[in-house]
Amino acid sequence: MKHSILRLRTIVILLLACPYPMTGNDAVNQEITLPAHPRILLLQGEEEGIRQTIASDEIWEKLHLFIIGECEKTIGMPAVERVLTGRRLLAKSREALRRIFYLSYAYRMTYETKYLERAEKELIAISNFTDWNPSHFLDVAEMTMAASIGYDWLYGSLPEETIKMISDAIIEKGLKPSLLSNNNSWVNSPHNWNQVCNAGMVYGALAIYENDQELAEKMIDRAKGSIILPMEDYMPDGAYPEGYGYWGYGTSFNIMFLSAMEKISGINSVPVVNEGFLKTAGYLENMTGPTGKCFNYSDAGQGGGLQPAMFWFANRLNDPSLLWSEKYHILNNNLPGDRLLPAIMIWGSGITLDKIKPPSGTLWAGQGKNPVALFRSSWNDSDAVYVGLKGGSPSVNHGHMDAGSFIMEALGERWAMDFGVQDYNSLETAGVYLWGLAQNSQRWEVYRYNNFVHNTLTVNDSLQNVGGYSPITAYSESPLLKCAITDITSLYKYQLKKSERGVAIVDGKYFMVRDEIETLNTKATIRWNMLTSANVAIIGNDVAELTKNGKRVILKVKSPAGIILKTVATIPPNSYDAPNPGTTMIRFETEVPANSATVLTVIIHPEGVAEDTGVTGRALSEWIHKIE
Repeated sequence: MKHSILRLRTIVILLLACPYPMTGNDAVNQEITLPAHPRILLLQGEEEGIRQTIASDEIWEKLHLFIIGECEKTIGMPAVERVLTGRRLLAKSREALRRIFYLSYAYRMTYETKYLERAEKELIAISNFTDWNPSHFLDVAEMTMAASIGYDWLYGSLPEETIKMISDAIIEKGLKPSLLSNNNSWVNSPHNWNQVCNAGMVYGALAIYENDQELAEKMIDRAKGSIILPMEDYMPDGAYPEGYGYWGYGTSFNIMFLSAMEKISGINSVPVVNEGFLKTAGYLENMTGPTGKCFNYSDAGQGGGLQPAMFWFANRLNDPSLLWSEKYHILNNNLPGDRLLPAIMIWGSGITLDKIKPPSGTLWAGQGKNPVALFRSSWNDSDAVYVGLKGGSPSVNHGHMDAGSFIMEALGERWAMDFGVQDYNSLETAGVYLWGLAQNSQRWEVYRYNNFVHNTLTVNDSLQNVGGYSPITAYSESPLLKCAITDITSLYKYQLKKSERGVAIVDGKYFMVRDEIETLNTKATIRWNMLTSANVAIIGNDVAELTKNGKRVILKVKSPAGIILKTVATIPPNSYDAPNPGTTMIRFETEVPANSATVLTVIIHPEGVAEDTGVTGRALSEWIHKIE
């Protein structure tokens, strides 16, 4: 099959930065060469560099063999079918992307026809779908990316009739539906939909460029102006508002977009990548604790996993230490079959296992729409103490009423946890309107989403204020008191005069949380919560013993005096709520008189670790400046 050399007009030059100064007129007049197929991510002949990397290091050989193994499993399966789950085709789009990306990679690396034939079967199947479900456009975006990678990577080996069928499907079922106003609200949105949908459309445009140049350029030009919107959400420090799971979704597809555009331009710098976007690699790395689990605030699951985008960041920033958590997942066989996994083989080329050292810092804090602080006693010790503290607001996309919430690990176990997300379809099919963010929205009736079951405070048995916002106000990496503080006062508007929370690792050995509260001119009942999957025994009025997998920690309320700890079953009140087996809520309440102040201090220490009473009694104002 003949390959034509194409010219991509100035929109690409406007998107991508040049390695030398270029005036506005230069940018308008210059064209760049669009390579022949394959042109997306991996050009013809670049496979050899990947083969050399695989041969040089066990980590890359392991990833390569995992992809090949998944392809072998796929060969005996029926092709993906158009079956919706509720209103979504997304599960099928994702499976199509996984299969086609893996199989296309396997064929390019081995030239074994069984992978080509199986990929063609999948491509024909999705091309014959009646549509790719444009009413939920994420489905279209991922399916378009799947079809585009297969079309581009296998272009020279597929029959002419298959090539035409796929091209027609990309244009008619992928690109053109994105021009309809009822399908493209994501163009002006600042969240993950923008990143995923723009990436999918640009992949389609690059794949079929020679077949409809005007349409392709329209897709790329639109993406150029649109995708900068969600990048602003990473500012100023890289903390991603939607949390771990949606970081993996939106950021990875953003990188797929950037990487594809860089490849066709031959230029290594993209000006729309702001400082916050580059800093987000540090955020993501620190979001994983010693157990391998993530800090799963907002709509995120508890499990951590390999994040392909981190390999792009490590190469872009020349910092292999950013892959410390990814190295953990690879060595521990935590390879969940991410549909973008073959991109790691491109982005991570040249980074060998021995180059991936632990990060130098043990505390990361970032402001933004949902600020967080993440810190640990060590990167090398699997028993290290690890803490995550979340500020922010329930009003962010995919947010929960979890401002002030924390998670905590020690001895290789997670002791303070977060339920995280409930399956959307389970709620939507029950008639729950999940996407409202007003104070009285039904979203806040979902058991897992309100403050009653997060590791934060509840005042007068009321919901947190949706319009509130809590910044990280201070933090310190001092070995004696590694800590962070957030002001959560506005989350309790009309309920409290002041509420500040600090969490700390004391002397690298144990955990402490301190709340300083002032009431208005009415009394307030304050409830303190901590969710755990450990077995809990109350062994004193203010002391609980937590055991898990043969490990043991002690939770003790240091103040106020006279507290009665209790455990509460995590049985949800609504029929549509997910069950929560194996979990317990540890709780206490205290009534604070009007116009007065109180302090709540709780410590959790592993068995045999002594408390430092000189530190425990310190006010938050003394944490940062007086304890060094």
